[in-house]
Amino acid sequence: MLFPPWLERLQLKYVNPVMTPVAKRLPGFTVIKHRGRKSGRAYDTVVNSYRKDNVFAVILAHGKTNWVKNVLAAGGAEVKMFGREFEITNPRILPAGSDDPSLPRIARLSARKAGILVAEIV
Repeated sequence: MLFPPWLERLQLKYVNPVMTPVAKRLPGFTVIKHRGRKSGRAYDTVVNSYRKDNVFAVILAHGKTNWVKNVLAAGGAEVKMFGREFEITNPRILPAGSDDPSLPRIARLSARKAGILVAEIV
């Protein structure tokens, strides 16, 4: 985890509600649509994602948060990036210090200090 927990709470409460409608149209931002693993409630989470061919990567600067746990438990999610909707499957976490040549360049560089959520785009 690169950021403290209080920053994540601030982001969830104030930043995400403002960014969600805007992020659907901005490059580099992705909205992940997932369901709560206990409640079944639908959630939209804004993240920065990176893509290389059919590999989808998100840097986990906040650590293994609830949206990550939900995506892992469901075995995938719907994502909206660059104005298009995709489905991701086979999500997994690469721990900090990993090096995977199939990752996008920015994700590979960030993997030195943070975990990476990696999935396949269907």
